[in-house]
Amino acid sequence: MEDKLLFILVYQKIHPLQTMHGLQFGLSQPQTHSWIHRLLPVLRQALAALEMAPERDASRVATSPLMLEGAPAGALDGTERRRQRPTDAEKQRAHYRGKKKAHTDKHVLLINEYTSTVVSLSPTVAGHTHDKKAADEADLT
Repeated sequence: MEDKLLFILVYQKIHPLQTMHGLQFGLSQPQTHSWIHRLLPVLRQALAALEMAPERDASRVATSPLMLEGAPAGALDGTERRRQRPTDAEKQRAHYRGKKKAHTDKHVLLINEYTSTVVSLSPTVAGHTHDKKAADEADLT
């Protein structure tokens, strides 16, 4: 069980290619794909049962137990992760991040400063989107 937990947490943290992730755990790419799709729902259910899952609905952030724990102070941060280059020219422009010289997806995180836990996770937006604009579109309250 510990190996499965490590497997899925490492995948969630760094989002490696499935081939590379499988090599680290002695699995083929199809086996890696299968285990990821088996374990992700289990991880999400466990986080929800422990009330540790980040809010996906921005309107409920103000009443979230994760936000109210400790001091009610939060920090916003935009995170980017690389993605495969889209084949469509319009999508390429939307996802291309000039500073990083890569095509990326972006999320905005709201983090409780006291407990360092993720309170809210915004929907995925194109990497070219500015953090402020993505936060405004997420409509955090």
